[in-house]
Amino acid sequence: MISVPPGVRVLLATRPVDFRKGAHGLAALASEVLGQEPFSGAVIVFRAKRGDRVKVLLWDGSGLVLVWKQLQQGAFRWPPVMDGVMKLSAVEFAALFDGRDWTRVQPLRRIPQPTAAA
Repeated sequence: MISVPPGVRVLLATRPVDFRKGAHGLAALASEVLGQEPFSGAVIVFRAKRGDRVKVLLWDGSGLVLVWKQLQQGAFRWPPVMDGVMKLSAVEFAALFDGRDWTRVQPLRRIPQPTAAA
């Protein structure tokens, strides 16, 4: 599992990509086709035509990191195929990467902070 800190942008490319592409090819695709800066620190998630594979691209400050995962059974749950990107929360991304239904994840509720001492 990949842990993404809250506040980090997670972008999902909703159209399948050629999985023969490496880190630099996917960075160029993110920039040219998706209009996203691959060196901004955002996590960019790519899907294959077969729904059982995912590639995750991110810039860690010193280089591009490419993570590839294939499920042994079943497939990842993907949104409908369309052009563009979709934003995911860190919790939704963790569920997707784990092979679970990320659409059923409930966002964490913030605990209200008191404004004055009682």
